[in-house]
Amino acid sequence: MNGLRLAVSWLTVLPLPAREVDERACRQAIALAPLVGALVGALGALVPAALTGFGAPPLLAGLLAVAVLVLVTRGMHVDGLADTVDGLGCYGPPERALQVMRDGGAGPFAVVALILDVGVQAVALAELAGSGRWSSIVLACAVGRAGFVLACRRGLPAARPEGMGALVAGSQSPVVVAGWWVVLIVIAALLPGPWWQGPLAVLLAGGLVFGFTAHARRRFGGITGDVLGAAAELGTTAVLVVAAC
Repeated sequence: MNGLRLAVSWLTVLPLPAREVDERACRQAIALAPLVGALVGALGALVPAALTGFGAPPLLAGLLAVAVLVLVTRGMHVDGLADTVDGLGCYGPPERALQVMRDGGAGPFAVVALILDVGVQAVALAELAGSGRWSSIVLACAVGRAGFVLACRRGLPAARPEGMGALVAGSQSPVVVAGWWVVLIVIAALLPGPWWQGPLAVLLAGGLVFGFTAHARRRFGGITGDVLGAAAELGTTAVLVVAAC
């Protein structure tokens, strides 16, 4: 339960602080992150469901749904995406890239990435809202947080000796990683729509997150908290896009 409390307090604005924050609790929090993602997705799906029920335009509902998702997560994931893209876009050795990420300013790469991320998610959410496919929103957010599990797989080190990345890097066994992605593929196959669409979305998201984190290792030397946030956004967006097509 301590790991679940930590996952909820870390990944959402809900006031459920963990009793202890140690290596074991952090490992459990990462392993339970997809459950918290499903909770976030459910909260995000309520907004377009309510708005479209009152006759609001689907795109407006999609934009407001993105706003809720950002607020519920304190904007951590989009902030991680912005910092990571700036780090990937700079010149110099890994130390230089990590410094750019730590500075926290938003460069041109970050601005473009955020516009694309928010815009694509809003349009996809609008399409899903217009067709009443709320379960796909829940799935997308769960898959995004399963990106945390995949990014923290064994063999992938932390880029820094301190920070969240150092606490959770390499903490997830192959059984936990594979287990979550298999479960999500099975759940995706049971959702409304063509049987292959959901599993394809999950597989695409997993491939993108795997490739992205492998590139982060080459560029930064490993993962950071920002890389985890970027992985979550990448996985979430990939599922939303495929589900909306």
